[in-house]
Amino acid sequence: QVQLVESGGGVVQAGGSLRLSCAASGRTFSDYAMGWFRQPPGQEREFVAAITQRGSSTYYADSVKGRFTISRDNAKNTVYLQMNTLNPEDTAVYYCAADGALRTKIQTRIPYYIYWGQGTQVTVSS
Repeated sequence: QVQLVESGGGVVQAGGSLRLSCAASGRTFSDYAMGWFRQPPGQEREFVAAITQRGSSTYYADSVKGRFTISRDNAKNTVYLQMNTLNPEDTAVYYCAADGALRTKIQTRIPYYIYWGQGTQVTVSS
């Protein structure tokens, strides 16, 4: 079992930046690939970014590529999402999640992620 707690959300003006953190506890954090997802108001949850167990590979949704950066610190059991050049379309509840199995390829689909945080709200004003 892995417990995940996100933090760092808030209200920011368009063009601004935020850094989300996700602290993990429970089983060995470095065993899990980690992902960030988001759910905009009235829409389905969608993939944002993911990172492999050791942080050697990352993958991004096209909508955030070049603006967002995922990273992790296994010594601190924490994964981060640095979000720059935010726009109102980035408004959503952001969730971190842990992939449930050891894989050689980053997964972007929700069913592969079995542990989820409670989410943190990000609101970007125009």
